[in-house]
Amino acid sequence: MHTTAHRYFIINKPWNMVSQFVSKEPVGLLGDLDFSFPEGTHAIGRLDSLSEGLLILTTNKKVTKLLFQGKSPHKRTYLVRVKNIVSPEGLEKLRTGVDIIVKEGATYTTPPCEVHILDTPPDFPPHQLELRDFVPHTWLSISLYEGKFHQVRKMVSAINHPCKRLVRVSIEDLLLGDLPTGHVREVEEDTFFRLLKIDDWR
Repeated sequence: MHTTAHRYFIINKPWNMVSQFVSKEPVGLLGDLDFSFPEGTHAIGRLDSLSEGLLILTTNKKVTKLLFQGKSPHKRTYLVRVKNIVSPEGLEKLRTGVDIIVKEGATYTTPPCEVHILDTPPDFPPHQLELRDFVPHTWLSISLYEGKFHQVRKMVSAINHPCKRLVRVSIEDLLLGDLPTGHVREVEEDTFFRLLKIDDWR
């Protein structure tokens, strides 16, 4: 029995699924998940079809503004598999800022961010387009406080390391954790906003 008018969910969005319930294209949809979402549920902070991991769904229309248009930016962390071995120089470029192309062809210099090479690859189930393990590659952890269109993919491409897999694992303290691919977890309202570090939601 839910005492709140709104409901909050996180999912582990699979690869090759869009962050919406309806599309004219022949793609995987949120409605394909084995879960009955309440009417009015929508995705927050969408992931493109080839990206995976933590996606928020809610019936509360205020969350987008509170999370992405508020006074304080919110940290998002991605694990990214890129082609070839990233050099210390490439790592430093990502950390200090690279030029990417954004809307209408404008050049944008990304602000400083947290980037680390993972010593141990994450234990994600493989998908069909992922690089074979014998192909030289690097797993990076990248934490941002913004999210321009395809920003992470464009950042690694700017240092000549094409993105081969991208998984969002957290937004602030809201974690993907061990949630299996394609599964849904409901989060209580107070916990949801506390983990996202949003204080002015009431």
